[in-house]
Amino acid sequence: MKHLSSQLSLFLMLLSTPLFAQSWETLDPVNTCTERHECASAAVNGKVYLMGGRGADKPVEEYDPNTNKWTEKSKAPLELHHYQALVFEDKIYVIGAFTGGFPHETPVPNVYIYDPATDEWTKGHEIPEGRRRGAAGVVLHNEKFYVVGGIEDGHWADNRDYLDEYDPRTGDWKKLADLPRVRDHFQAVVVDNKLYAVGGRKSFAKEGHSFELTYGEVDVYDFSSGEWETLGESEDLPTQRAGSSTIAYKEGFIVVGGESIDQVAAHDEVEYFAPDKGWTLLNRLQRGRHGFQVVEINGDYYVAAGCGNRGGSPELSSIEVMQ
Repeated sequence: MKHLSSQLSLFLMLLSTPLFAQSWETLDPVNTCTERHECASAAVNGKVYLMGGRGADKPVEEYDPNTNKWTEKSKAPLELHHYQALVFEDKIYVIGAFTGGFPHETPVPNVYIYDPATDEWTKGHEIPEGRRRGAAGVVLHNEKFYVVGGIEDGHWADNRDYLDEYDPRTGDWKKLADLPRVRDHFQAVVVDNKLYAVGGRKSFAKEGHSFELTYGEVDVYDFSSGEWETLGESEDLPTQRAGSSTIAYKEGFIVVGGESIDQVAAHDEVEYFAPDKGWTLLNRLQRGRHGFQVVEINGDYYVAAGCGNRGGSPELSSIEVMQ
């Protein structure tokens, strides 16, 4: 009986553990994308769209997994960086971006929309004055966008704990409950009607803090109750870092890459969180990077570009896939 009990415990543990069959592979495309970081990516109709990043004249670049080739598309109407791109009705939305250089980057006052079908950019609704910021988390839930955290004065100061709801059909904005702490340089994700704010930091160059004020705490907003909670200390992000990317994965989500005061090289950790089960080191990128965005196509996860070390160099042009 004791032997059967041990076997049952092992079986239950295996059921609660993510499958580790997936690993990262560096692709060798026909051509490479533009080196860039603090950029974003989105997946539309089975293709990856890489966009934005520090510096002017960065084109949108389309990667087709079927041909293993990058194709250059149109340029954005202005420099856009430090944002989490999202897809709504097959168009890519840029909300809460920065423009300009370090350390006083300026929040972009409007939503911008890129249509892959026409290769055209559109200037969208205005973001309310006083709620504009960059390096924020952005999610899409029930056909509305939610902008969380961010910082107003580039990397300098004025970090925010805001949560705003934006209706892309009407242009209406609504202020919601502030999250438990200021947080910037992170990406948010929705799992089971809850918004998770994880990773990131308090950028505060005004007082000499650039990389060290990172967060382990995981803040969760329940769309049903309209309230925030902070998960217990045992569920803190194991590897604190900012500039990471977050995406839904299996029962929960993964946090990929990032940068921190702990090491010069960008982080390669891919950590998986399942609600009520906690964190697992899922695997590692082949090349650590920060300032990028992971996207999913038919169960495969892609990362492209970003920065290989803490700070601004070297900018990368490689692309990896987790299959």
